[in-house]
Amino acid sequence: MELENHYSVFFTVITNVKPHGLHHVTAIASDPQRNLDFYTKVLGLRLVKQTVNFDAPHIWHLYYGDRYGSPTSILTFFPWPGVASGIEGSGLTTSTSFSVPAESIGWWQKRLKSLQIDFEVSKTTDGLEVIRLRDNDGMRIELVGTSGDERSGWDGEASIPAEMAIRGLHSIQLSQQLLEPTAIMLTEMLGMKLNQEYSSMAQFAMSDGGSGTLVDVLPGVRERGLQAGGTVHHVAFRAPNLTTMETWRQELTEQGIPVTEIMDRQYFKSIYFREPGGVLFEIATDDPGFDIDEPLLELGKKLKLPPWLEPSREQIAQSLTRIEV
Repeated sequence: MELENHYSVFFTVITNVKPHGLHHVTAIASDPQRNLDFYTKVLGLRLVKQTVNFDAPHIWHLYYGDRYGSPTSILTFFPWPGVASGIEGSGLTTSTSFSVPAESIGWWQKRLKSLQIDFEVSKTTDGLEVIRLRDNDGMRIELVGTSGDERSGWDGEASIPAEMAIRGLHSIQLSQQLLEPTAIMLTEMLGMKLNQEYSSMAQFAMSDGGSGTLVDVLPGVRERGLQAGGTVHHVAFRAPNLTTMETWRQELTEQGIPVTEIMDRQYFKSIYFREPGGVLFEIATDDPGFDIDEPLLELGKKLKLPPWLEPSREQIAQSLTRIEV
C-alpha cells in the first residue's frame, strides 16, 4: 500500500472526530509457527483469528488478543517465511507495549526466566515498572505494570492466571527524525492531546489517557528504519462506527491528506494514510468484531476467509505454511 510519506501543508484543526484509543498493531514476522508459539505460549495471548492477508492471500494473517478479541487488545502479524530482517529507525513504530497488573511484574520476570527469554527491567519515563523483551524476529515488546486497568486477562492455555495476564495494549512508540510534524497531525488532525513531554520524548493521549490510549513519539532518530521482519507494518486507531469513519475520511481528504477508500476487513472497516514521518496509520471500526464468522468459544480454531476469497479456499490453504494450534 503506497501512500505519500510527507506533507507540505499546514493542517486545519479537525474537531468532529477523535479516536477512542488504539485498535490494533500489525507487524511482520517470519516463521508462523514460532510466532504463534511465542504469543500464545509465552505471552499467553489468545489466537482469535486465523485468516490471510486479504491483499496477498498466500500469507497468513494471525490475530492475537484477549478472550473476545476486543479492540485495544489486538496484535496481528503477517508471517512471511524467509522475509529479511527489518532495521529499527525513524519512520517506524519501534515499540509495542502491553499492560499487565503492576503487582505481576515479579511474576512475569520468573516466568520469562523459566522459559529462557532474555529481558531487562527498568522504568518508563513516568515511573512505571516495565519489562522489555523481543520476540523471535527481534520485535520490541514491553510489559508495563499498571494500576487501575479494569480489562480482564485471558487465562487460556498458557498456564497464566487471569490476575497476572496481559490486559491489552498499553501504548506504542513512534521513532521520528522530527517531533513537530507528527505532533501536529496527532493533535490537530487526530484530536489527541499532549499528555506529557520529556527531554527525550513526547507522549500523546486519546480518550481518558489510560492504558490503550497512548502514543509516544521519540524524536531525533536520524537513521531511517527499514520495514521488514520484526517491525511494525501499521498502527490502527479506534473509530466507534462507520459514520464517524466516513466523516473522518472526508475531513482528512479536504486537508489534502492522501487516504484510501474505506476497505472491508471482514471484522472491521478501515481507512489508511501516512503521518508526516512515514508511519502508516489505520482507522478501524470496533464492529462487527471477530465472532462474525465463528462462535466466541471457537475463535482462532480454523482458517477463516472472507466471502470473496471462499471460492479459492483450497488453493489458498495449500499455499499457506502449515501451523499447529
